[in-house]
Amino acid sequence: MITAKLIGNVWATRKAEALSGFKLMLAEEIGGINEGRRLIVVDIISAGIGDRVIICTGSSARRMLGNDDIPVDAVVVGIIDEDCNFK
Repeated sequence: MITAKLIGNVWATRKAEALSGFKLMLAEEIGGINEGRRLIVVDIISAGIGDRVIICTGSSARRMLGNDDIPVDAVVVGIIDEDCNFK
């Protein structure tokens, strides 16, 4: 899992049909060796811009959506309320 901060919405007027209905957001990793790396995530828990979140990646992310055939690699699975060392 990855900790990140949501920094924006991603709007795609044309996308694969399997992605219809999903809220896409831009996240920036916080902490770790990939700090600052940006990735597009699917938000299934109604997080918002500025929230620090937990992101699940890979096949675990697709399982969160209930379908291993969806072309998604990262999903927001939690909002961080309090932490010890994150920015």
